[in-house]
Amino acid sequence: MLMLHISDIHFKAPDCLDPWMDPDASIRTRMMRDLGEQVRKLGEVGAILIGGDVAFKGASEEYDTARGWIQQLSQISGCPKERVFVVPGNHDVDRGMIKKAVAIQNVQHAIASAPAGRREWKLSQQLRDKLSGQNLFEPHAAYNEFAAPFNCQIWPDKPFWHQDVPLGGGVNLRLYGLTSTLLSGQEGEDDKAGDLYLSPLQTVLNPVPNTINLVLVHHPIDWLFDGDAVDDALTSRAILHLFGHKHRQRAVMEANYVRLGAGAVNPSRHVKPYDPGYNLIRLEVEGNGRDRRVKVEVHQRRLQENPEMFVPIFAGQGKTVFESVIQLPEEAEIPRPDVIKPPAASAAGQADKAGEEIAAQDAEAALGDEDKRDLLYRFWSLKSGQRRDIVNELGLLEEGEMKLPEPERYGRALIRAGQRKLLDKVAAAVAKLEN
Repeated sequence: MLMLHISDIHFKAPDCLDPWMDPDASIRTRMMRDLGEQVRKLGEVGAILIGGDVAFKGASEEYDTARGWIQQLSQISGCPKERVFVVPGNHDVDRGMIKKAVAIQNVQHAIASAPAGRREWKLSQQLRDKLSGQNLFEPHAAYNEFAAPFNCQIWPDKPFWHQDVPLGGGVNLRLYGLTSTLLSGQEGEDDKAGDLYLSPLQTVLNPVPNTINLVLVHHPIDWLFDGDAVDDALTSRAILHLFGHKHRQRAVMEANYVRLGAGAVNPSRHVKPYDPGYNLIRLEVEGNGRDRRVKVEVHQRRLQENPEMFVPIFAGQGKTVFESVIQLPEEAEIPRPDVIKPPAASAAGQADKAGEEIAAQDAEAALGDEDKRDLLYRFWSLKSGQRRDIVNELGLLEEGEMKLPEPERYGRALIRAGQRKLLDKVAAAVAKLEN
């Protein structure tokens, strides 16, 4: 599979609303033309991974422009529009909203000021509280509206997303979109390195047999308060780590993981060096049994100013491809808690609960299937009232959920539909409304 990794596009209103007056438009056009050339050489793209900062100030009109550009990118790269994945960056957070809302400032401050040993507990406490949890995610409202058709929205019970994509050779690629922006924009101000917090809640990355983990996150490790712990977790639990934010393309190719930094599609034109860029990543499963392995190839492209064109970044010794081979022996399946017979009634209740939680996680991961993502895309293309009628008719909402923001409300409903094996009925209802 060939994947396109981009970040920091920075659609900035009002400039981006008029393509003839947008000073960054020509760079995006050159990038798309170069991408088209690479696709002709390497084959079509199977997934587009966007590492945040789609917008500049988290405004709805910026995302409106971004949608059109991403559709162009999908067409040029040959990537199905249902295989676009995105995480939020600091520019996808509405800092103006934070500056005006004391309630949002309070919940961010409560987490950020907690002692190191209690910060994870404080974050969990704020997420579990209905009011505080919603306040924490409110500055992501426009991002969530944009991300919902890609099934990449986030909310207090689900501050990150994960989706499975088949690689072949009996291997699944599990994409984890982690949220590094929960504490972005404190007091409405810019972030500083070390201000942000990911937490162990997002880095569990529970291993699944015959599955490799890819982590997509906006902020690099040195921007995180818990950077050392995140570094240890990712190094042990994921073979691909994709970052943005710093506008610096880097490729670290280790024996057990690959770590990439994305160049910005549109970095600030007033900061030197000015290096727009993008990454192409190819994953190929080779061998079988104990000798099975994953071959990773990385093509990094950057803008050359004179003449203005995209050129390769060299990997050394005249090579234009960064390469690594990571061992992935075949693994046996692990028994699930929901099929283990408990010895007593109390244990039965615990096993049932554990089984339900795993079923919900599996249901979300399974939504990475291309057909299911196509259904989600079509569902979100309906009018709000039509979406409401479908989930109500199928009983996919629980008490109080109608009051939630739509990206969370219907995101919960669709995961529940997968868990209850009702996606076929959702598909039938969507098709009926489309006709």
